[in-house]
Amino acid sequence: MPKATATATATATAANRMHTAVLTGQGTAFPPPMGQQALWDDVFARRYNGNQTARRIFLGCGVSTRHGVIDPRVEDVSEWTTGTRMRRYVTAAHPLGREAVLGALTDAGLHPADVGLFVVVSCTGYATPGLDIALAAELGMPPTTQRLFIGHMGCYAALPALSTATDYVRVQGRPAVVLCVELPSLHVQPFGPRAERDVEQIVAHALFGDAACAVVLEPDVALEPDVHGGVHGGLEVVDTEAVTDPASASLMTWTVTDHGFRMSLSAKVPDVLALHVEKATRALLGRHGLDVDDIAGWAIHPGGPRIVNVVAEKLGLRADQTAASQEILDTRGNCSSATVPLVLQQIRQNRQLRPGDPVVAMAFGPGLTLWNVLLKAR
Repeated sequence: MPKATATATATATAANRMHTAVLTGQGTAFPPPMGQQALWDDVFARRYNGNQTARRIFLGCGVSTRHGVIDPRVEDVSEWTTGTRMRRYVTAAHPLGREAVLGALTDAGLHPADVGLFVVVSCTGYATPGLDIALAAELGMPPTTQRLFIGHMGCYAALPALSTATDYVRVQGRPAVVLCVELPSLHVQPFGPRAERDVEQIVAHALFGDAACAVVLEPDVALEPDVHGGVHGGLEVVDTEAVTDPASASLMTWTVTDHGFRMSLSAKVPDVLALHVEKATRALLGRHGLDVDDIAGWAIHPGGPRIVNVVAEKLGLRADQTAASQEILDTRGNCSSATVPLVLQQIRQNRQLRPGDPVVAMAFGPGLTLWNVLLKAR
């Protein structure tokens, strides 16, 4: 074979090879915090006329503090139109998204000009041109940066977004950024006599908080162990597993109304998830010769304390293995799609992962859908 032909063949082979995709950076941004007790005492006790069921839900849902671009002690959005809420979403989401993306890029040691794919996830606000276009231009991402917006998938959306970005990085060999921005504080629903009996809406008002979280994925990153034998938070995305139970679709909904988006969250959700979580998780782990006992970190979406407890029971997890999920629920609330990235960040920061240690990220959402991602410390 002529030398020129051999060189061209080698170059093409290198260009077409499959890369690894490694999570190397994360960034977060939050609006001001709000204490759960104060929210009940100052706002919702009055709105629910001191209803004891509502009080029990608010003060027993595992949340001590959450964040909101809307503080109901200052602004009452319950009668706002959807259009008014969407306009506030645009103005509030932009600076939070910007801060989270810049933080993630800095954490990874990259610049906006390095980004090949920019994925934005949200189920709490919409506009076109959207955050993906506005932030890409403002931050200085190249005009050739590919963009993807994932909307209305709910709490598990970060994981299909991560999976999609992983596919891009593996094939293209360029960095990708995934940004989740959720502002459920914009969607407080109207109150009235019927609201006191609407347990599902009480749960939604009690659980959800606002957050922005971004992650960076890079190709073929080899991270050096630190002096203690751990790694500096790099996680290779290895595999995914998803299962949807369409027969249970009505148990979790997120409906556009004239007064924002309305959450329906049945108390039966944990029971349905209990039917699928063990089989789906073991199927994912089994493909890689792993068992539940081999997993060094569990990033379980804390949709509520009962959901985390059901997962722990079905998989035989100890309290320390679900501690990161419980801590995020306690200090941030359920932040929809941003929640699992927050739990992953907690694990990266607090657990001393060794090279090769497996980590599972797990989330749930409408469908009902369970989505697992297997990662490995690098």
